Amino acid sequence: METLQALIFDVDGTLVDTERDGHRVAFNLAFADAGLDWHWDEALYGELLAVTGGKERIRFFVERHLPEFAARPDFDALVKSLHATKTAHFVRLVEAGQLPLRPGVARLIAEARAAGLRLAIATTTSPENVDVLLRASLAPEALDWFEVIGAGDVVPAKKPAPDIYQWVLERMKLPASACLALEDSVNGLKSSLAAGIPTLVTESEYTHGQDFTGALRVLPDLAAVTLTDLWNIFDGTLSST
Repeated sequence: METLQALIFDVDGTLVDTERDGHRVAFNLAFADAGLDWHWDEALYGELLAVTGGKERIRFFVERHLPEFAARPDFDALVKSLHATKTAHFVRLVEAGQLPLRPGVARLIAEARAAGLRLAIATTTSPENVDVLLRASLAPEALDWFEVIGAGDVVPAKKPAPDIYQWVLERMKLPASACLALEDSVNGLKSSLAAGIPTLVTESEYTHGQDFTGALRVLPDLAAVTLTDLWNIFDGTLSST
C-alpha cells in the first residue's frame, strides 16, 4: 500500500463555498455590465453547475436558452469578454471578505504542512480566482504553500475529464495512489477517480445528494476531520459512507 504523500484540493465548493454568493453573483454583474438582461437565479445556476468552467457555462446557457444569440459572429469574443469581467467582479467579492473558507480547511492545511505533506490544487476555476481566494482566505503567502497549481485552461478538457489531475500528478512526479484528492462535486469526483486518485468528498450547498459512488468517504465538511483521520481514511481504516 502506498504511503500518503500529497493532498490535492479542488477549489470551488471544497476550499470555499463560492458558487451561490460568489460566482453566480459575479456572472450576473458581468451580464449587467454588458447590457444583457440575463439573470441566473439560484435554481438555474444549480442546473448550470453540471457544466464545469466559466466560459463553458456561458456557452451552454446561451446555446440551450438563446440559440439565436450563439449564432452571432462575435459570440466567441463576447464569451471571453463576459468571463473576464465576471472574474474581475469575483476577485472584488473575495477581496471584500464575503467568501470565507469552509469549516476545518485552514486547520487541516496547517496540519498537513506541519507534517510535511505536499499540497497541490486541481481546479477548473481561473488562476486569478485561485490566487485571490488563497491570499484573502488563508494568508498573503498561501500561494507558495502549494507545490503545483493546476487551474483554468492549462488543459483543454475540464472536469469530469481526468486531464487536470493528470497534469498535476505529472508535475509532482507522484503516482496517483500516493495522493488524496478532496472534492465536493460528482464531476470533480469523476475527474479524480478517472486519474486513479483516492478521493474524499465534502458535500457543498449545490452538491448535496449527488451520487458519490467511489469516494473513500462523503462528509458534510472538514470541521471535525484531523490529519490523522485523513490518513486513516486513506489507509482504509475508516470505511466510506
